[in-house]
Amino acid sequence: MADWLAFVVPALAAGLFGSAHCLGMCGGLSGLFAMHHGAKATASQPALAVSYNLGRLASYAALGALSAYAGQGLTDILPGLAVPIRLMAGLVIVLMGIQIAFGWQLLGPVEKAGSYLWRLVSPLTKHVLPATSPLKATALGLLWGLLPCGLVYSMLLVAMAGSNPLHGATVMIAFGVGTMPAMLFTGLSAASLSRLLANRRRGLVAGLLLVAIGVATMALPAYKVLGPADGGHAHHHHMTANVSAD
Repeated sequence: MADWLAFVVPALAAGLFGSAHCLGMCGGLSGLFAMHHGAKATASQPALAVSYNLGRLASYAALGALSAYAGQGLTDILPGLAVPIRLMAGLVIVLMGIQIAFGWQLLGPVEKAGSYLWRLVSPLTKHVLPATSPLKATALGLLWGLLPCGLVYSMLLVAMAGSNPLHGATVMIAFGVGTMPAMLFTGLSAASLSRLLANRRRGLVAGLLLVAIGVATMALPAYKVLGPADGGHAHHHHMTANVSAD
């Protein structure tokens, strides 16, 4: 359980403070409402906003499950990859924390990789825009979950370290729930929300907390690799020898 929370907690924090940073510093999650002709309607009607976000969460969950499944498959074939994947997850959390704390764009390469997938998916959005019904809003959310956002795709690397697809899906749902305030209030009270969550001091604290969590996430597998692997066995053999002597 603690191992699972080590990924869910930073995912939630990254979604909450990462989306607020984009909303406040980058003009508002630029890609999310690039459809501006349908954005105001989606933001101003609760049913559409909820439908859109449920679709987005479903998309994140599916991607997280697939990512964890891929990671599980890799480690089944090559067990030695378990530690590197866990180290990678911790490193990604550290990079997200630094980005949120200081505003440095460190996740650009991951975002660029996701842009290739988005080129294939983005033409489908024309069939659901403007999102004037709950069904269209849900479909739009499903598609928008694939938007090449550095935070989203980086979090998928974290989800890959999940022990099973359910854990991977949960990590991505936690991330999506963290972005909910920014998404639900876009077009309503986005300005005040961004001022609240993108406050420099709060962002610094949240970012540094993520860095600490990322370092802790890397610490256990690093210890297993670098720590005294035979200490416990040596003690066991010593005790066994004493018992035999008696």
